[in-house]
Amino acid sequence: MTEFLDEVEACVPALRRYARALTRSADLADDLVQDCLERAISRRGLFRPTGPMRAWLFTILLNLYRNDLRTRHRQGAMMPLDAIAEPVTAAPQPGHLALAEMARAIETLPPEQKEALLLIALEGLSYAEAAAVLGVPLGTLMSRLGRARAALRLLTGTPAEPHLRTVK
Repeated sequence: MTEFLDEVEACVPALRRYARALTRSADLADDLVQDCLERAISRRGLFRPTGPMRAWLFTILLNLYRNDLRTRHRQGAMMPLDAIAEPVTAAPQPGHLALAEMARAIETLPPEQKEALLLIALEGLSYAEAAAVLGVPLGTLMSRLGRARAALRLLTGTPAEPHLRTVK
């Protein structure tokens, strides 16, 4: 049991990072990770050490996230008044603006493309691990990544090949 909990604990930072990227909210991400950990610990008997613990936990987290999306979609969105941000001027730093532009572009991706992209780009999972987490064949994962990257290039105006950029 202690070894199991140690492995789970080692995965918490990655789970929080992925949950934060999916939800775009620290509070929702913390709730999602807590639900994931609770489910993993209560169902530890279902874990078969044939694969990495991390992939199993990511699968639990992703399933909980998808269930929550379906529930919220049926209920409709509610927003507290204090959550509405005051209008502010964007930071003038080009790097900050590019990062914000990329984050907005990622939010527009279909969920299956966003999930695949974040597992690979943010969490650094191998293609095989990400495919296992998402429960899809490797070819499907590659297709989703390709479509996500192509969409991001269109949305951000980034050339497909870095060596094609024009220098002024």
